[in-house]
Amino acid sequence: MMDMMTQTRCMIVEDQALLGMSLEAFLEDAGFAVAGVFMSNDQALQWLESDAPDVAILDIMIKDGTSLEIARALKNRGIPFTVYSGLPQKDDCPPELRGVPWLEKPVSRETLLSVLDELTETGQDGQGTHPASPPHE
Repeated sequence: MMDMMTQTRCMIVEDQALLGMSLEAFLEDAGFAVAGVFMSNDQALQWLESDAPDVAILDIMIKDGTSLEIARALKNRGIPFTVYSGLPQKDDCPPELRGVPWLEKPVSRETLLSVLDELTETGQDGQGTHPASPPHE
């Protein structure tokens, strides 16, 4: 369906194995290349040191705490992401999550795809293959 020339790479950070595998299978069926499923900050941040997705899905509460450090790393590199959490969004959310789409589990596959499509359309400028060098002035 979404066959441009290269597949959009989606990073999944989710510590519930079955949910992560379900997301991965669904996204691959929808035409995405999936990076992950990462179940901890350590795994995700280590992967981000040498690679980068086009878009990401982050669960906020994961095995080793919150995924705010991952959100910060993605934001610093201009990589769009959505929060996919069992927790409701709070008005006083951390700066890393301001202006980020928040999907409360469970969400329909159509809604998830719609948000990811929107993110990849608006965030396409960060699509280079040089993840180690975020743009600085």
